[in-house]
Amino acid sequence: MKDNEIIAMYFERNNTAIEKTDEQYGAYLRKIAMNILGNHEDGEECLNDTYLRLWNTIPPQKPASLMAYAGRIIRNLAFDKYRSANTQKRGNGEMPLILDELGAIVSGGDTPEKEVDRKELAKSIDDFLHSLDEYKRAYFICRYWRAMSVGEIAKKYSKTDNYIAVSLKRTRDKMKKYLEERGYEI
Repeated sequence: MKDNEIIAMYFERNNTAIEKTDEQYGAYLRKIAMNILGNHEDGEECLNDTYLRLWNTIPPQKPASLMAYAGRIIRNLAFDKYRSANTQKRGNGEMPLILDELGAIVSGGDTPEKEVDRKELAKSIDDFLHSLDEYKRAYFICRYWRAMSVGEIAKKYSKTDNYIAVSLKRTRDKMKKYLEERGYEI
C-alpha cells in the first residue's frame, strides 16, 4: 500500500491506518527504537506512542513520506526516553558513544541565541550531507539517524568495521570543517 493511501486513511480517521502503517513500517520503526534504547519493552512503548502521535498529527499534517515522518517521531521519542532513563550503558553502550562522537561537533545549546541558530545549523548539516557521496551519506545516516552500531553498518554494506569507523571519522572531521567555514563555533 502506498503512503498517500495510508495517509488518506488517517484523514478519514480510519483505524486501519495504524495497522497498515505497522505492516508497512513497523519493522523499520522498531529497529530505530531498539538501536537507541536497547530494550524491547521501551521500544514497543515508543512504537505505540509513535502510532498515537501519527493519529493525533495526521491531519492536519500531510507528510510527503510517511516512513520519514514516522521515523522522525519514533527517533525523537526514543531519544527522549533514553535521556529520561539517564542510564549509562543502555543500548549496549552505543548511545553514549554516538552522542559523544557528534557532541564535539553539534552540542546542544542552552541559550536562546543558540536555539534560534538551531534551524540554520540543521540546514547546514543537511546541505553537508547532500554534498557527500551516496555511501558515505548512507553510513552517516545509519550511524547517527538510525543509531546502528559500526558492526551493523559494516555487515549491511559488506565492509569491515575499521573501514566504516574510519569513514565515519573522516566524515565527522569534514562536517566539522564545513560548519566552521560557515561560522559555527565548534
